[in-house]
Amino acid sequence: MNKVILMGRLTRDPEVKHSQGENATAIARFTLAVSRRFSRGDDESADFINCVAFGKSAEFAEKYFRKGIKIAISGRMQTGSYTNKEGIKVYTTDVIIEESEFAEKKPSGNESGNPIIPDVTDDDLPFS
Repeated sequence: MNKVILMGRLTRDPEVKHSQGENATAIARFTLAVSRRFSRGDDESADFINCVAFGKSAEFAEKYFRKGIKIAISGRMQTGSYTNKEGIKVYTTDVIIEESEFAEKKPSGNESGNPIIPDVTDDDLPFS
């Protein structure tokens, strides 16, 4: 079984590109900073996880995800490799996102405690 569940903050706005061809699809890439549960002393530490979303999930990320917001994702781990311009083999590890959601409430001053969720229509959702 290959299942990953993470919660963290985006380190930058998603970078979105579109594939070529007849059935072009959106591809969103971003990095999630995930705090480590246990740390040594008062030092906080985090892992920086590369994430990739496709299709409607990528379009949703492009429209609503911004640097600093806290999200929860689930998906699968995928590894790969390529040879860079210097001829060195580079190994990659990404989480391929299957589901994502907002994971925090609005900052102080929000008496209602509503989560930070923008106005979203059913057409915007990456699932049906």
